[in-house]
Amino acid sequence: MIPTSATQSTKPDPTMASGWAPDGAVQDQIDDTIKDAVLRARAHIPAGAGETYCLECGEEIPAGRRRALPGVRTCIACQSALDRRPTQIGFNRRGSKDSQLK
Repeated sequence: MIPTSATQSTKPDPTMASGWAPDGAVQDQIDDTIKDAVLRARAHIPAGAGETYCLECGEEIPAGRRRALPGVRTCIACQSALDRRPTQIGFNRRGSKDSQLK
């Protein structure tokens, strides 16, 4: 954009290149990344019949936890340990070559 005076509006200069990405492409990437994260999180929500005993350690899952989280499969301690493990996001949506080298 090239403003010629303070009173004129700033409109895109048709002679300037806009780059390889259309307007809003960065926001579209952000939106897609958030959507993927939400879908991934929802896929990990337990459903159906839960377990009475933890699948990780074998300890009994407290009845209150089973009532609060239908479909629960792990005790609080084991679930906390699972939640602390790093997760892999999937693939890199950023377009720069530098980000692909990481």
